[in-house]
Amino acid sequence: MNKSDRTHPPGREAKAYGTGFSDGLEPLEALDLRKCNTVSELVNCMGKTAFGGRTVGEAADLLYDMAADKDVFTIMTMSGAMTIAKMGLVICDMIETGMVQAVVSTGALITHGLTETMGMRHFKYRPGQMNDENLYFKGYDRVYDTLELEKNLDDTEKVVHAIFKAEQPEKMCSRSICESIGKHLHKNMPGRGVLKTAYEYGVPVYIPAFTDSELGLDVSIYKWFRRMNNEVEPQYDPFLDLDDLTERFIGSRKQGIFTIGGGVPRNWAQQIAPYIEIRNMRLGMNRPIKRYQFGIRICPEPAHWGGLSGCTYSEGVSWGKFVPISKGGRFVEVISDATIAWPMIVKAVMERMEKTGTKSKNKLKSGDDK
Repeated sequence: MNKSDRTHPPGREAKAYGTGFSDGLEPLEALDLRKCNTVSELVNCMGKTAFGGRTVGEAADLLYDMAADKDVFTIMTMSGAMTIAKMGLVICDMIETGMVQAVVSTGALITHGLTETMGMRHFKYRPGQMNDENLYFKGYDRVYDTLELEKNLDDTEKVVHAIFKAEQPEKMCSRSICESIGKHLHKNMPGRGVLKTAYEYGVPVYIPAFTDSELGLDVSIYKWFRRMNNEVEPQYDPFLDLDDLTERFIGSRKQGIFTIGGGVPRNWAQQIAPYIEIRNMRLGMNRPIKRYQFGIRICPEPAHWGGLSGCTYSEGVSWGKFVPISKGGRFVEVISDATIAWPMIVKAVMERMEKTGTKSKNKLKSGDDK
């Protein structure tokens, strides 16, 4: 083939080069730690760097905007052993400052937080101290590098049993169970804790995979106790949870989601938008179609493994769960261990809210309401 017959793309011309500014690009800035005197200042400067540091800064910016906007109803979803990892008070901070208006969690996360709120302790595990077989016989339940005591769980079951025995509920869902436990903690336990703080600020807590947890097993033990004593056992209806959160979602003007990890809590909360749509289509209901406009996800899982924990917000747009970026959606995905990035993001937002005088959207219950 003659060389002149080959087709090549035209080369670049230096005179056509952009300056970055000429195309509206955002310039980066060197991270100068000497100018960072607060967590907020550090995280803000990280947002002007690259890679994971930039996403931490951008997540803080978005979370602040969500917290400051009185019209945004933010649902927090959590999976992973965050409370045994001692992140429980971070959750309390987000509730108290009004960063989130509802919580969707795994049951294990709530259970470990419950033992902590009741004054029980978790312990470090170091490889070589004891093998897993010895841990079992000692009553030490291992979660990676941390130990939950089996006695803690036994004592928790006694408290749960006493709460139900006093209240005698006829029908239950995870939200009502968490509220009852939170009320008990408010009356009987000092300090802060996830369920206690959620109760005090009127923030509902949902556990969609309720039976997949020690807390779920505690409820089953109570039901069996009633059954074996020929007493009427309470009925558990998970659809009460689904419709309760759906109505709160519909009743809000704007919707946001803040996710730690993924799994069932994430999808259960995200499916509300298509749930509203398919009810309208299949049942002739006429409820307003609403989708999440804002989203922040902190999780180390990449998208290419195919799991929901790594699912991008863009993928969620295809399911009708999120407002596309082209229509005003704002989303940040932080690919990181949550125990590293999450406290930094929340503390930065807390400092900004205090500096700007931003008030919490969640109100502490009055004495009569408690």
